[in-house]
Amino acid sequence: MKFIILFICIPLVYSKLHSLISTHTEINGQTIAGTPEFSAVTTLDDQQIDYYDSNIKNLILKQDWMKEFASTEMWREYTDIREKQQQIYEINIPVLMKTFNQTRGVHVYQRMSGCEYDDETEHSQGFDQHGYDGEDFITLDLNEYRYITPVLQAIPTVEKWNNDRAQLEFLRYYYDHNCVYWLKELLKFWKEANRIIAPEVFLLQKDPFSPVVCHATGFYPSGVTLSWFRNGEEYLEDVDLEELLPNEDGTFQKTSSLRVSPDEWKSDHFTCEVEHEGKTIEKILTDQEIKSNYGAEWQSGVSPVGRTYPRIHVLLCVMGVFIFVL
Repeated sequence: MKFIILFICIPLVYSKLHSLISTHTEINGQTIAGTPEFSAVTTLDDQQIDYYDSNIKNLILKQDWMKEFASTEMWREYTDIREKQQQIYEINIPVLMKTFNQTRGVHVYQRMSGCEYDDETEHSQGFDQHGYDGEDFITLDLNEYRYITPVLQAIPTVEKWNNDRAQLEFLRYYYDHNCVYWLKELLKFWKEANRIIAPEVFLLQKDPFSPVVCHATGFYPSGVTLSWFRNGEEYLEDVDLEELLPNEDGTFQKTSSLRVSPDEWKSDHFTCEVEHEGKTIEKILTDQEIKSNYGAEWQSGVSPVGRTYPRIHVLLCVMGVFIFVL
């Protein structure tokens, strides 16, 4: 097996099978000025999410949604792992060169490890593969939890690693638990940053002489625009825009009140437009569209779509992340 790193930028799809893969590469000396001797890349569902190398000595985010993850305590632990891996991997190539009776030349050591998780069956599978100069070197058999190799020169290392039962048990726990834990946590951040829930929009009125309220609720993310239009032109007079409020389920709500008389909105064409994530919902101000305490539909306090709301006496409320020595 040859290790070829190819990153294709495709949309991250929240399917049932997910993967978290870390690839560490060590090069003895710089083939090109500025090329790092050590680098590490992580992919989540085949999409690169971070980058670290021995030159910058800093973990770089590759996805905007990782910013939220970078604000947690897990991020410090995540960064520390990369720094420790750099320190340990630096000794591998000199050992391998001695093993292969090599005294010069540019050589590459690479390790690719990670796990897959099926969120439907909850089955997980780890993998851990080591390569040298583009060829298989050592692989961890995760069914037997023992190392195997097709290379004669790797046998002493395989025997050493297989005799370290404590390390093997650590790896078993890592691939069965820790790796999957990191995968799930990262997926949570991705899913949260990419989920879109469209708003429900209602026109509400306490009584015929009260302002008409355009109420958008249950939407995510929070960015939303509420606008009133009169005969096709944006109407800014007699409009009160309230602040964004959270719902108990993590979504948001926002309202805009229109203070015009029934005669005005009955003689002219008034609409409330709610823009969210590139889509617009329009509600035309008519008697039939308004939901109110004084209408029979809302005497029970239950909306036509089945969501329970308080009576309009009070219109609005809050609803609602291994290191080896060869």
